[in-house]
Amino acid sequence: MMGPAHSLSGATAWLGVGAAAAALDHPMPWLVVVVGTLLCAGAALAPDLDQKSATISRAFGPISHLLCGVIDKLSTAVYNGTRSRGERHRAGGHRTLTHTWPWALFIGAGFSAAAALWGRWAVLVILFIHVVLAVEGLLWRMARVSSDVLVWLLGAACAWILAGLLEEPGNGADWLFTGDGQEYLWMGVPIALGALVHNIGDALTVSGCPVLWPIPIAGKRWYPLGTPRFMRFRAGAWIENAVLMPAFMVLGGAGSLVALGFVGT
Repeated sequence: MMGPAHSLSGATAWLGVGAAAAALDHPMPWLVVVVGTLLCAGAALAPDLDQKSATISRAFGPISHLLCGVIDKLSTAVYNGTRSRGERHRAGGHRTLTHTWPWALFIGAGFSAAAALWGRWAVLVILFIHVVLAVEGLLWRMARVSSDVLVWLLGAACAWILAGLLEEPGNGADWLFTGDGQEYLWMGVPIALGALVHNIGDALTVSGCPVLWPIPIAGKRWYPLGTPRFMRFRAGAWIENAVLMPAFMVLGGAGSLVALGFVGT
């Protein structure tokens, strides 16, 4: 799928988690709903770090473009080093390493560890990165015509405000993990979820997605998992814009009402 659909699906997924938590009588603090939605929406763009033409490659100027080049080479090396005999050699790494469940868990765990170890400053960086990505994905039309600096300033302002609010008692710094020193450990959960949702979205397209690597399927380690062929579509096709994105909006809206307690379950 394209960037806007990925981000919207990520936001919808976290709002769905929030609705499920509320239905199970363990509602999230309102700030966890908001912050988690932004993190998940931003993280749903991140697997495309292996593609220089993706939305994420433009999000942070030369830094993200350079990072995309590095991740592309790393992904290519991992793919060629682990492919089965029947899988062809590749010169590019798109839809390989960063489109797998181990990568999603690795990224989520990494950000969780950083937030727990370094506290507020790590939280600020994590929020800044993912808010910028969420803006690039959810508000892509406005982001394209505005200055990158304005998007970065918006991301920095939101990160500063949200980090300050999270520090206040009861607002969710210790949500899910309540032990000493485990504040902010939960932040990796929506990040990992966003990456997995991205992979599920790509599995709906013509090329499929090797989300289950390195588990071998039909003799292939990089088996492109997906729906039946007749149900798949090309990225950016009409079904994505006319069917999936409106569906994500409706589901996300309903999820937000339940997660925030406006509608009972």
